[in-house]
Amino acid sequence: LRDLAIGGVAVILGSGLLLLPLAWLLRINLKTFLPPMMFNNSGNMGIPLVLFAFGEQALQAAVVLFIIEMVLHFTVGFYILDHRTNPLRLLKMPMIQATILGLWCSSLQITLPEPLANTVKLLGQVSIPLLLFSLGVRLLEVNFRDWKLGVFGAIAGPAAGIACVLLVKPLLTLDSLQYAQLLIFAALPPAVMNVLVAEQYQQEPQRVASIVLLGNLASLLVIPVVLWAVLPH
Repeated sequence: LRDLAIGGVAVILGSGLLLLPLAWLLRINLKTFLPPMMFNNSGNMGIPLVLFAFGEQALQAAVVLFIIEMVLHFTVGFYILDHRTNPLRLLKMPMIQATILGLWCSSLQITLPEPLANTVKLLGQVSIPLLLFSLGVRLLEVNFRDWKLGVFGAIAGPAAGIACVLLVKPLLTLDSLQYAQLLIFAALPPAVMNVLVAEQYQQEPQRVASIVLLGNLASLLVIPVVLWAVLPH
């Protein structure tokens, strides 16, 4: 999944670079606008969507893209909001600790005892509907204030992401399933985590909330179109 991972990094960072001059031109606050455009809903929406569209065979790739998005969010994303952010805070996150432990076990070909493996698998299956519930709860707390910026972001975010996929595709070795997953990843709406981070840094959280809410509402149109384009007819 190396090339898919590289593609995920290119989508996230490339979206910010593509939209940076446009945000400057329109005099939009970069710290408010760029993070929701870069860091998408790869957990709450991305993983269940991939399971729905492609089944269990695509789950590992979806998790890889989710981890990349989260790691970049908590490093590059935090640095965008505050240049004094310490990247070592990542090591305190349970998700990062679990990722490192999982990669370590995989590299050494360590197999968990069956009772423990089944327990972890059940917890993983429960986590997906819980992610969907958490998404709904967070969206209930935001409103349509600054709707013009939200509508602009709902169009610009997926457009920039898909443009990045098309730009890097000739440089990557992807099979048809990986290419389809990368396109879906690029079209995902902003992550709800952007609202929490904006609240933490007091970076216009209400405006960020509007971008996130309208981006997720717009995905009701964007995602079906992308699915229609990538799934076999």
